[in-house]
Amino acid sequence: MDHNSYPDDYVAEILHSVKTIAVVGASPKEVRPSYFVVKYLLAKGYEVIPVNPGQAGNRILGQQVYASLADIPHPVDMVDVFRGSEALSGIVDEMLALKPLPKVLWSQLRVRDDAAARKAEAAGIRVVMDRCPKIEFGRLSGEIGWTGVNSRVISSKKPAVQAGFQALGIRSPKK
Repeated sequence: MDHNSYPDDYVAEILHSVKTIAVVGASPKEVRPSYFVVKYLLAKGYEVIPVNPGQAGNRILGQQVYASLADIPHPVDMVDVFRGSEALSGIVDEMLALKPLPKVLWSQLRVRDDAAARKAEAAGIRVVMDRCPKIEFGRLSGEIGWTGVNSRVISSKKPAVQAGFQALGIRSPKK
């Protein structure tokens, strides 16, 4: 597969079909992107399992943290990687040792290793690299709107609100 771009239906089918997501590199720090993604995925109904050897035994957003993928006591559908590109090959090796195999390897923005992707795909694992599931879910579900993020519209002006919808922002005082 060409990992420079992904068809929307490929990404949407993955996000629709997976239920359990291991987040490798999850952080308990509220300012870290991995924390935001764990929180968002939990809010969307996914079972999220944080993986971070430095936090093993603790909890992130109420979820038990495991030291490695092998320590998770049940199967996972997807592994979302918040580590550098250089770690991806080792994470794929960890995934290939799991029974059953996860269905999806997803690596976050700027995380890419084509050789690791080929290895995962050769084992039947679907791969998405250099993407964020939080962003993709929001984009494909229509959640991302007038703020301009991935809306394909760049504007400094907020569009007029249609009748029956609540305006977001400060209203001018009535005269």
